[in-house]
Amino acid sequence: MRVEEFLAERLGEAIKKCRGLRRPSVKDLFTRIAYLGPEDFKIEGYKRSRPSVAFNPGAMVEGRKLLLFPRLIFDYFHYISSVGITELDLEELLDGSLETPLPTKIILWPKELWEFLGCEDPRVLRVDGSFYILYTGKGYALRGEGYERRDVQGFAELDGSWRVKRRGYFSIRSGEEVFVPRSHKDSAILEFEGEKVGFLTRPEIKGLSVCWSGWADLRKLEIDGDSLKPVLVNEEWEWKVGWSTNALKLSDDEYLVGWHGVLRDDNSYRDGLALVSGGGELMAISDYLLAPKGAIEEYGDRPLVIFGNGLIRYKEYLLWIGGVSDYAIAVFGAELDKALEELRTVRRC
Repeated sequence: MRVEEFLAERLGEAIKKCRGLRRPSVKDLFTRIAYLGPEDFKIEGYKRSRPSVAFNPGAMVEGRKLLLFPRLIFDYFHYISSVGITELDLEELLDGSLETPLPTKIILWPKELWEFLGCEDPRVLRVDGSFYILYTGKGYALRGEGYERRDVQGFAELDGSWRVKRRGYFSIRSGEEVFVPRSHKDSAILEFEGEKVGFLTRPEIKGLSVCWSGWADLRKLEIDGDSLKPVLVNEEWEWKVGWSTNALKLSDDEYLVGWHGVLRDDNSYRDGLALVSGGGELMAISDYLLAPKGAIEEYGDRPLVIFGNGLIRYKEYLLWIGGVSDYAIAVFGAELDKALEELRTVRRC
């Protein structure tokens, strides 16, 4: 496909130009505030009241209320994910007085072939009276007489009562050609220009997964392929990198977003922060600021993972809320100013 070919050319140029921005060091900046396991969620409106695992949550803050969107799995054999919603009091969470289990409702579950194997890793944004959820649709595409496995960048718009108004997945368009990568995930919405948005995303191109930015049409669910450019690539010690969180707006043209890298030597997921413009230009980057440590974070269905989907600001704190080893949720906290001090300006990528 022509689209994939010219994107592969851009990726090759970016790898030559953009490597060397980061170091393989970890600055253990974030305090461990709380852990939530599957036993801390009580599912309402579904026959099974307790998930097998709950992890990789999206997050939003409204006043002192935290809206948490955990990825839920009930099935051992097929590992099919759904997305739930629950509410927490942030002050109770921070002072250790939070009572569980938390009443939780499933709001997004597989309904289409392209998400048949699960709705994964939500990032949530309120837009007027609706909620936009970006998530990975893990499923199939029809190919001839059978199915082909594919992961797509899913999108769902829900109303204020958490009813789905529309859902679909993104394709990449250049001229008359439309391209759907074999794997496409890890996206975040930046600034709005009508129906078009600055967009962070991670399509797999020729087997390589790095962080891209571009512009997307939310009505058509199409990304402008000509606008796509790699902005953060894997370093030599990493298999891949991806955007991890929603984009947290700091000023008119500054957004803070989490990213993850998967290390070659131990296959662990480690996380850092980046500052990008509303149009997706990389402005500043940190080294790793989060890495799994101890049995709670290192041992699970997929060991050695911190995957922080939710990034929120509360008072002077930056709260990074993520999954640990694909079974539980951790709340990490740091002073926002101290986190921003770890970012280095990017001048050449």
